[in-house]
Amino acid sequence: MTQPQAELVLDLKATLGEGPCWDSRSGTLYWVDIKQNQLHAYCPEQGTNRTITLDQMVGAVVPRQEGGLVLALQHGFYLLDWETEQLTFIDDPESDKTENRFNDGKCDAAGRFWAGTLSFDEKEPIAALYVLEKDRRVRKVLDGITVSNGLGWSPDGGTMYYIDSPTKKVVAYDYDVESGSLGQARTVVTIPEGGGFPDGMTVDAEGMLWVAQWGGWQVSRWNPQTGEQIGKISLPAARVTSCTFGGERLDELYITTARTGLSEEELAKQPHAGGVFRVKPGVVGLPTRMYGG
Repeated sequence: MTQPQAELVLDLKATLGEGPCWDSRSGTLYWVDIKQNQLHAYCPEQGTNRTITLDQMVGAVVPRQEGGLVLALQHGFYLLDWETEQLTFIDDPESDKTENRFNDGKCDAAGRFWAGTLSFDEKEPIAALYVLEKDRRVRKVLDGITVSNGLGWSPDGGTMYYIDSPTKKVVAYDYDVESGSLGQARTVVTIPEGGGFPDGMTVDAEGMLWVAQWGGWQVSRWNPQTGEQIGKISLPAARVTSCTFGGERLDELYITTARTGLSEEELAKQPHAGGVFRVKPGVVGLPTRMYGG
């Protein structure tokens, strides 16, 4: 079977392109450049990319059911009015940890916003995974995390998948959608030696996992029931950061990449690092869940 080719749709040379999510209501791909404090909105139909620059790093963005967006910024959870660019602070559960920042985040089927942190040196397990409830209370769910990263849920919502990047594993938890509680962790995917680190992740309608591999030049597709790799999309950039399904039929996979930490020599070999790519992988994804608070 021939591997589908990814096309470059935005050559913005993002320092740390991340966190893509598709808003089906407006046909917009939201994504971030963490280190440039930038939130982007790409409209493929019009070929436009709007950028808002914030006053701190932005780890994740998700649309709100009531309009606007919810963000996991360097210093906690915020709401953003897209029209006025006005931020509303909700809570910072790690205000005492200046060495940490928020990273990846996603919403579950009930409309809770899950987002985790990392320490800037990415070496110590002093980070955590939090959930922002719809009533805007923040709850810590996991601690002892080093680099909180990809999140996803099975099509029936009964399993949550999670990545703490240095472990090189994707773990699964039985998930209670009603209470937002997790069962015991079990490893379902291990990234092989030489494959870099698992970063962002999404789940398709068949329940298979798509994992961006930082340092691995690819997004890989895995069967979480067997732990077997069943597909891959090669990218012309080593630091593949995240992916999400978009397009009218959710049959397009959007992929973000990064340039940060690459030498001039390395960048010369991957001039499109930091670009946003798109590919039709032959399967459809699950819709992006919106924040219900």
